[in-house]
Amino acid sequence: MRGSILLQTMELRELPTPALVLDRGRMERNAERLRRRLEAGGVPLRIHVKTAKSVEAVRHVLGGRTAKVAVSTLLEAEQFHAAGFLDLLYAVGLAPNRFERVAQLTRAGARVTVLLDGLELAREWRRFCRERALEVPTLVEVDTDGKRAGVRPEGAELLELAEELSSGGLFGGLLTHAGGSYGSRSPEDLRRFARAEREGILVAAHRLRGQGLPVPTVSVGSTPTALFSESYADVTEVRAGVFLFMDLVMAGLGVCRLEDLALSVLTSVIGHSADRTRLFVDAGWTALSRDRGTAPQAFDQGYGLLCDVLGRPLEDLVVSDTHQEHGTISARPGAWLDTERFPAGTLLRILPNHACATAAQHGAYHLVDGSERVLGRWERFQGW
Repeated sequence: MRGSILLQTMELRELPTPALVLDRGRMERNAERLRRRLEAGGVPLRIHVKTAKSVEAVRHVLGGRTAKVAVSTLLEAEQFHAAGFLDLLYAVGLAPNRFERVAQLTRAGARVTVLLDGLELAREWRRFCRERALEVPTLVEVDTDGKRAGVRPEGAELLELAEELSSGGLFGGLLTHAGGSYGSRSPEDLRRFARAEREGILVAAHRLRGQGLPVPTVSVGSTPTALFSESYADVTEVRAGVFLFMDLVMAGLGVCRLEDLALSVLTSVIGHSADRTRLFVDAGWTALSRDRGTAPQAFDQGYGLLCDVLGRPLEDLVVSDTHQEHGTISARPGAWLDTERFPAGTLLRILPNHACATAAQHGAYHLVDGSERVLGRWERFQGW
């Protein structure tokens, strides 16, 4: 049953592997950390559900309440709307083949906000909304660091887009995402990206207001900048998603500690190499993903960092290679892997480079809280 708590005690060893494990306590602490920071900054969170893709997980950290959410797929929007979440920001550039689904959600009572950054698309969207008598708030995406989609804050396209949307009663404001923050190398880097994100979008807002255009929404967001911004003044909302689970990329950036990582993959040792220098486990790329987000960082974590069954890192051991249904565990250069410690059948856990990518390989979370006891199961959905 969706969201049900197990009626009988289950241990991790009873789960078939590979399995996705979520440490509920760590997730709660991660959520509380961001909540307190944003409350101190006087700005609301629009939680991005693209990482969790689970109504149960999001409801849990919201204390059972609904809230404004950002989504990366219209399936997420539909699922969360069906669960009572009414204010939905589709935070991916709108494509014409999504127009009708947005219209259907709006007619069903959702307050859907969409995003775009192209003038021709804006014209097509305005025509569509006019023909169907729709008023869908539409944000213009602003590129504040040269890393993602969007128009430049100082560019001519910004004003053209805003005027086009405003003429159809659609312009709802501005949105930016500091994707460049994932290349940070220090806390000062993180603060610098957060400043650039906020200052860039406020330049865009000031230009539009100077032309007499209201800018009701000024939306910023990424987990690194949300947690390291020195000011949220004049920002109307902050979006973040991976903060719930954290991952090795976030730890490598200095955004969190290894002990904050809430997500892992439970796996079983299935063999050893002939020279006894490597382990093989039953978690391959279908369980872990092929994400190598830590490769450019100072500390490369391979395809994931190995932990014992309780989630305690074995920091000299990483997933050095993945195939479809098995992964290879090796020691880091200069370290030694004692394969005698890991006979076939040993349960281990793997911390992911990118929580969103790894979670996307699985259909459910198995909940723990610092022990081998499984507390329950939360379903997650997949698709677009």
